Amino acid sequence: MKAVALCSAAASLLLTALATAPVDATPSIPAAPATPAAPATPAAPSLPGVPFPSGAAELRGTIVAALRARATGLSYGTCDPAEVPPVAHSPAGLRCGTVSVPLDYAHPDGKQIALTVSRTPATGKDGKRTVPRQGALVYDPGGPGASGMYFALAGTLPVWKRIAAAYDLVGYAPRGVGRSAPLSCEDPKQFGKAPTPAPTRPSESYKRERVAEAKAYARGCARRSGPGLRFFNSLNNARDLDVLRAALDEDRLTFLGASYGTYYGSLYAAMFPSHVRRMVLDAAVNPDPGQIWYRGNLDQSAAFEKRWADVRNWIARHDAVYRLGATPQKVQGSYDTAAARLALGPAGGKVGPGQLQNAFLTAGYYDSAWPSRAAALSAYLHGDPKPLIALAAPDPASAAAAENGTAVYTAVECNDAPWPTSWAVWDRDNTRLARIAPFETWDNAWMNLPCAYWPAPRQRPLDVRTAPGALPPVLILAAERDAAAPYSGALEMNRRLAGSLLVTERDAGTHGIGGGPNKCVNAYLDDYLLTGRLPVRNASCAPRAEPVPGRGRTAG
Repeated sequence: MKAVALCSAAASLLLTALATAPVDATPSIPAAPATPAAPATPAAPSLPGVPFPSGAAELRGTIVAALRARATGLSYGTCDPAEVPPVAHSPAGLRCGTVSVPLDYAHPDGKQIALTVSRTPATGKDGKRTVPRQGALVYDPGGPGASGMYFALAGTLPVWKRIAAAYDLVGYAPRGVGRSAPLSCEDPKQFGKAPTPAPTRPSESYKRERVAEAKAYARGCARRSGPGLRFFNSLNNARDLDVLRAALDEDRLTFLGASYGTYYGSLYAAMFPSHVRRMVLDAAVNPDPGQIWYRGNLDQSAAFEKRWADVRNWIARHDAVYRLGATPQKVQGSYDTAAARLALGPAGGKVGPGQLQNAFLTAGYYDSAWPSRAAALSAYLHGDPKPLIALAAPDPASAAAAENGTAVYTAVECNDAPWPTSWAVWDRDNTRLARIAPFETWDNAWMNLPCAYWPAPRQRPLDVRTAPGALPPVLILAAERDAAAPYSGALEMNRRLAGSLLVTERDAGTHGIGGGPNKCVNAYLDDYLLTGRLPVRNASCAPRAEPVPGRGRTAG
């Protein structure tokens, strides 16, 4: 999973809406009510006569940690504006706190780390109608490396109000993210250096440079994060989720995971099926152990080539607006011309071919990004570099958060599974793929190459499967042309989780569709979360409307 867009589109839409909402001159977050003294932490249970399967120590540690969290609960206070963006009218009762989890579940009495959590209580009002509270809805936007702390604010947006009426909205920062035992692999001041190249046919000397950088990055992760680095993985993310469930005083978990969040959500479903109440997996990734994560990234790069074609087709159809070419081939030519110019003279000194590619990769995730990208490219080629600089230049203010997100992404994916350790294998596979999918292949390879030289032990991926009747029905959402989570992954998730139902947005490719503009998709989401009902068989929705051209700066 490429780290350029750590959140699903629904998460991005939510963040954008919150960020653009008017803010009071002196925003305030209500203080939490006084928290009663927590009872003493119970001793670890001896669990006599309970046989433990493979991973017995970790399972026992999860039980111990969950019992403690249930007894202790969450200690709440005010929210850090850096984690929960201030809005004009903060939801009533918005609170933030922490939950303690073991760094290593095999040793639950050893080192503990604190995960930050945000929570807004259910409003109980759906318009004028009073609705009963259904518990807590826990959300993860994906990544690895993204924080869901902002989700507690979702009820301020119209599309989430019905769900916010019935559920406490709970977001959190998974281990390693933000203030949740943050990981780092390099000095944030050195992160995101620009401008950078983005060759689709890299030379041998360039490849040697990137191999050396990958080795240095892996060493930096070990040096800056210490011996605990090995414990930042998807299995522990699933265990943390069960401890959070207990800390929220929920017997069973209601969970909405997007993108990477669908993977460790599926791990949770396989590990703790009796603890699941309702589960939505939006933009489902392929949980097949053989796809975690080397093969999955190759499949993702191939899918982005098709998605890049979607973007070029749309720009070509609106040549009257953008003047980038009336055919996809001519649009590609305009893009290549801009990349060549930027290689000779970076825009604003910071935007080179790498930054251009990164900006248009985001368009592969989100339809909503198409107009701004096309307008910025058009303006640049017609003599005005300012829109492209504003869009693509690295932001020093976000460097620390971006470095942290990339460190968590790398640690989790590298720890989760074996990766090829021979550069020859990487070179062979990506050279072959780049012949037919040049847009994203090598950029994705460089992003993941530290895993070839990773210093920590690797996990063996869990074979995610659930038996019929073992798990409540799960709702899976997917866009048919999603590149970040190719549709084949949703089909595989549907096969592996017995009784799950899949809702597909046909002929669409935005990454993450729940809570977006498609009313058909949202009707299935609301019905499931509010009533537990699912369609009798897999269903589909017509695609959302295409973006409207001209929204954003255009040439001329």
